[in-house]
Amino acid sequence: MRYSPLQRYSAEFIGTAFLLATIVGSGIMAERLSGGNAAIALLGNTIPTGAILVVLITMLRPISGAHLNPAVTLVFALRREIGVPDSARYIIAQIIGGLLGVLIAHLMFEEVLIQFSRTARTGGGQWFGECVATFGLVFTILATLKTRPNAVALAVGLYITAGYWFTASTSFANPAVTIGRGFSDTFAGIRPLDVPIFILAQLAGAALAWALCAWLLPARETADDHRARSG
Repeated sequence: MRYSPLQRYSAEFIGTAFLLATIVGSGIMAERLSGGNAAIALLGNTIPTGAILVVLITMLRPISGAHLNPAVTLVFALRREIGVPDSARYIIAQIIGGLLGVLIAHLMFEEVLIQFSRTARTGGGQWFGECVATFGLVFTILATLKTRPNAVALAVGLYITAGYWFTASTSFANPAVTIGRGFSDTFAGIRPLDVPIFILAQLAGAALAWALCAWLLPARETADDHRARSG
């Protein structure tokens, strides 16, 4: 089935709104229930985020590809799988949807609607962590699309679940998520001052993953490649 541009943009908008509502909402819930234990709060934020990614990608991938992430959209533009005008509209839909998701989370938990985070997330370790996190996310997507396309949703959800814990930055790995979290002074927040360099690190990681996959995962498999891989 072919979907109209409006349907595809709407899928990106709705999906990113649900993603941010989950990240921010589960962070608020986790912090309220954890009794001050930061590790428990982070775990309570991690599991819903990984789970909702599996759900959203499963639902929306047939419609829009379920990018839900400007870095992912830019990579697919570099691969010429989405045009420049379309990719720009995807990114706008993702950013606006993410901001809406933050507002939804604030409304649900009776928080002040418009906020600016005061949580400092800065330093070389965290910037490098965001580069690694986004590199790994894009690599996961492209490699899984090549080897097991039906497993993309599960692979991405599991990767982000792991990324919360193995990266110093807790794996934002998404410019739309980073922007949205700047407007929430809650557990998941990031100071607006720290947002631009996080995004630069994310874009660098995505570009590195795209370059690696262009070499490691050629678009077309020759007969000799197939025979060699099949043994």
